[in-house]
Amino acid sequence: MIFDSLRPFIETLRQNKELVIIEAPVDPVLEIAEIHRRVIDREGPALLFTNVKGSSFPVVTNLFGTQKRVDLAFGPRPEQLVQQLISSVDSLLPPSFSALWGQKNMLFDLMKVGFKKVPAERAPVLQVSRRERPLAGIPAITSWQEDGGPFVTLPLVYTEHPNNRKNHNLGMYRMQIFDDQTTGMHWQIHKGGGFHYHEAEKRGEALPVTVFLGGPPALIASAIAPMPENMPELMLASMIMGGKLPMADNPLGGHRIPAEAEFAIVGRVLPHVRRPEGPFGDHFGYYSLVHDFPVFEVDHVWHRKDAIYPATIVGKPKQEDYFLGEYLQRLLSPAFPMAMPGVRSLWAYAETGVHALAAAVVRESYSREALGTAFRILGEGQLSLTKFLILTDRPMDLANFPLLLETVLERFDPFKDLFVFDQTSHDTLDYTGPRLNHGSKAVLLGVGDPVRELPGEYTGGPIPGIHKVKPYCRGCLVVEGAAYAEDPELGSRLAERLSGEDCPWPLVVIADDADIADGQTAFLWATFTRFNPAADIYAVSDAGRHHIGYRLPIVIDARMKPGYPDELFPREDIVELVDRRWKEYFQPTGWNG
Repeated sequence: MIFDSLRPFIETLRQNKELVIIEAPVDPVLEIAEIHRRVIDREGPALLFTNVKGSSFPVVTNLFGTQKRVDLAFGPRPEQLVQQLISSVDSLLPPSFSALWGQKNMLFDLMKVGFKKVPAERAPVLQVSRRERPLAGIPAITSWQEDGGPFVTLPLVYTEHPNNRKNHNLGMYRMQIFDDQTTGMHWQIHKGGGFHYHEAEKRGEALPVTVFLGGPPALIASAIAPMPENMPELMLASMIMGGKLPMADNPLGGHRIPAEAEFAIVGRVLPHVRRPEGPFGDHFGYYSLVHDFPVFEVDHVWHRKDAIYPATIVGKPKQEDYFLGEYLQRLLSPAFPMAMPGVRSLWAYAETGVHALAAAVVRESYSREALGTAFRILGEGQLSLTKFLILTDRPMDLANFPLLLETVLERFDPFKDLFVFDQTSHDTLDYTGPRLNHGSKAVLLGVGDPVRELPGEYTGGPIPGIHKVKPYCRGCLVVEGAAYAEDPELGSRLAERLSGEDCPWPLVVIADDADIADGQTAFLWATFTRFNPAADIYAVSDAGRHHIGYRLPIVIDARMKPGYPDELFPREDIVELVDRRWKEYFQPTGWNG
């Protein structure tokens, strides 16, 4: 089914018992977020809150909180079309009548991609205009108690390049509401809207910005898709929809607006103006701290007369962004070999906040080809922010991280297959580096035939300084000792001691809680969000010919360090409030979550 707006998708969820309507009064400050988190933890339904304090607008959350709902939103057709398009490239080059005829169904589908103009009087989003205090009554959510205020968490931020209006960007950048006419604009490094703003700022000009809320589910997916720079996200949205995207001219001037959106927030971001933004409990599972970001001045807001406000809650994985991210990787992964010929498949791990860890199956047709492919990956768009990159030439499902790690640990030579690069860029939300946007990277290769057998059960004796030991998978041991603040040298001591004892475990991870070894999500989140490769990888090493060669084992210190932001935990009184009201929320609906 093709959804050209949020409304039919919500109705489909209701019909499939994937939506619960909560009529009890709820507070957008912390209460909605706590309800949402509990429901998504239980793989529960989407939530439509119809009685939100301080606002006349209902709020819908958790639209994409399971794979089933993602599949309902988009169906199999977009993935089938991308697969067909990629597989047909060879047969269509050069084009011939027989080849074109053989792909006529695909070409017919591609002809549907684009835009269709809708008169303003027939565009639901243009039913109501607000110019005085345009943001008043918007039910923006405050998710965590230390958040700097309410945030718009599903904004579809549309911009155009100042020098070429056809070069547009649709991205999702959180917006802290400062007052009834002003928000922050959290443009991180390597984001398309930020590039447009940079160009406008160089010219001393304000950048026009329009923020859409709601509309076709495909708009939300395309806004977070890892598209190459200058590739139009609105065209991706049309492709996912399977039809032309309805657009209407703004009667007050400015960008075109998706006719079926719920809200359109129109304004501009002034040059050389910054304001402190944050803190914000983000998808890394910690608070991102206060930093200066550009300021969005809102001129007017359009909305449907019965608008529904879409929101999401982010925090420790797995949240909605995890399921959307998995879908987009499935959708776009067939195109990676076209852009990077040495790459067979690629996966970024949402459990780590995405940019902290990625892996690829690559070609190794000659010695060290995989290393060249690693550099290609790290030079490609948002992949350049990857902190830890793992490569193998063995075909596999990369989403199965224990299988990947075992495959690599069986094959890698620590002297020549581990590379650590300091003084590189970091994702803005990754605070493991020495300062904002700065950190280091590591590349780990495991190609060819196995060179060792991996242990699966720990049979060694006590380890000084360690009071708990658990295998995560074959070859990878998780150990727990004192907190980093109490024993910061544990990593280096452990690497030295275990190397001298010929430890059979090639990888040892020091954690604050060894029980992270019990599952993939916990292991990936606690390990890769808590270490900076150049500072926290330990091994006995030798340097020569400008290369550092390591000896086993490789020790990763993934303990919390002084200066890291706080981990996200709900406020106790809000937990008690939601405990007390739980039946009030859900008993009328029959959902037994």
